[in-house]
Amino acid sequence: MTPAPPDASFQRVMSVRAPIPPAAFAAATLAPLALLAVGAAAGGHWLWLALAYLWLLSLTLDQILPLVESDAPEGAEFPAADALLLALALATLALPPLAIAAATGSSLSLPEKAALLFSTGLWLGQITHPAAHELIHRGDRRLVRLGIACYAWLLIGHHASSHRLVHHPHVATPRDPASAPRGRGFWRYLPRASLGGFIEGLRAENALRQRNARGLHPYARYALISAAALATAALIGGLSGLGLWLLLAAHAQIQIHLSDYVQHYGLTRAIGPDGKPEPVSARHSWNTAHWFTSALLLNAPRHSDHHSHPARPYPALRLPDDAPRLPWPLPLAATIALIPPLWRRLMKPHLARLSAHHTQA
Repeated sequence: MTPAPPDASFQRVMSVRAPIPPAAFAAATLAPLALLAVGAAAGGHWLWLALAYLWLLSLTLDQILPLVESDAPEGAEFPAADALLLALALATLALPPLAIAAATGSSLSLPEKAALLFSTGLWLGQITHPAAHELIHRGDRRLVRLGIACYAWLLIGHHASSHRLVHHPHVATPRDPASAPRGRGFWRYLPRASLGGFIEGLRAENALRQRNARGLHPYARYALISAAALATAALIGGLSGLGLWLLLAAHAQIQIHLSDYVQHYGLTRAIGPDGKPEPVSARHSWNTAHWFTSALLLNAPRHSDHHSHPARPYPALRLPDDAPRLPWPLPLAATIALIPPLWRRLMKPHLARLSAHHTQA
């Protein structure tokens, strides 16, 4: 396949000639966590700094910093990569109880509580999700279980099943609830992605168990972890704590679905004469090369390579020449997608450009 032609909207005067160092992933993901922890205890400007970091800083820095175009050397080892994932997973289990305890207490003002909860939801949606996503693709069963626990803690444990067993094999086809066809707005997409992901993941797990039924059903495991999460919320803050946990989980889940929506919107696999879709390739995912959000999201914007090499660790993900690129950082694209008419209008020329190129190729 010939590489996609350059698009002026994707270009920068400068680009980074070295891959993102492991320390940058740690700094970008852990810094807001520290602000949230201090803010939950002390309130004040720490909470507003956390909100600014997660909401505004990434948008600002991505417009200033060069794009990161380079790839890590093929076969490079990243011994600290899983250690960071472990730290982020443990923080995921601790952060919602901490936030709910502070939000149901009396030491913070109402605006401070709102800032804490909104920032916590952003951290869970933007950082927990990429970390848990990495964990469920690891070969070590202990890491996989930890990733499952993170998703189930956010009441979306079934994502561990639907993502691996449905999304990956059926991406960019009508069989994948997480792939949005061209023209479908996010709010129309959301019910099918949410309910369809649950149902199709369950169907896939049941099919596996018919061939080799061992131990507790994965969906029962997800339910037990989610029940423990809700019980924890009720113990901390009663009905208010339970309601706040549900709000945090909903906030995080919307961001998870937004990520899938944006990264596959309008991209489809051709159906061959045998009725089967073409193999998944780089052109079936949208990518971005913005430096700061690549560090913040653990290279999740290099999505095409993840679909080609699901087990490849996040620091080693590559950016293929023929991979379609979004003209905005992933968080900004997700924000635009919340307004479907604007999203469709802005994406139309980029989809047209890709269609014209692949017709000529």
